[in-house]
Amino acid sequence: MSENPLRYLERLGREGDGPHDIAHAALMLAALDHPGLALEPYRAHLDEIADAMKSQGPMIQRVGDGARALSILLATRYGYDGDRLNYDDPANADLVGVIDRRRGLPVSLGILYMHAARAAGMTASGLNTPSHFLLRIGHRHDDVTLDPFNGGVVLEAGAALGAAHLAQPVSDTDVLLRLQNNLKIRALENGKPERALEVTSRMVMIAPGRAELWFDLARINEAVGVLGAAAKAYERSLALAPPGEPLHNEAALSLSALKRRLN
Repeated sequence: MSENPLRYLERLGREGDGPHDIAHAALMLAALDHPGLALEPYRAHLDEIADAMKSQGPMIQRVGDGARALSILLATRYGYDGDRLNYDDPANADLVGVIDRRRGLPVSLGILYMHAARAAGMTASGLNTPSHFLLRIGHRHDDVTLDPFNGGVVLEAGAALGAAHLAQPVSDTDVLLRLQNNLKIRALENGKPERALEVTSRMVMIAPGRAELWFDLARINEAVGVLGAAAKAYERSLALAPPGEPLHNEAALSLSALKRRLN
């Protein structure tokens, strides 16, 4: 039976930061941009990836074994790789497009690596690296850092991207937000504020307790002239941001200015 993506994502937002079935969640986000698309082939592909890695699980003795198995499966067998020619193509942040083309951004490919690693019984988390998304997988008290954009290569500590080995793990919700943020940024850069508003609304849906997302939603609503919705979003941001913090003060000032416009 087909699952309603909006209801799924609303429930995910109520459940907190995870861990989630992260690949399925990313597929549900992508489904919002593909109304009417049959998702069964994409679910079947995700199941195939999981089953292939699960069968490898008993043979993974060290984390390095797991890293090699991930790279062989996703990069070699299925051909997943970073899209270097059309990096800014929004399809690279859309899991439907990523699966169709076998190309994506670091974060969208990383979601597939996380999905596969967890199926094999390993731990897998995104890292808070600022520009290039990386992944940390763990097994039996050891871990390595992977670059999903470059075939799942294992990074030596301190070698690539400076202090990437010092980066801290982030929640599954943070990874999904990073995926969506790519779409929002592309929309704003391309002069499509309505599209940015649509994506930001989804970000609020999956992380409703984050004041900064409500503030972004308010600002974009205000920019496109939806002032009533902007006021409500400012109010929500104000309620969530701790008093005395810069975001709380900025939300208060923005709400006050907006109310003067409405009056």
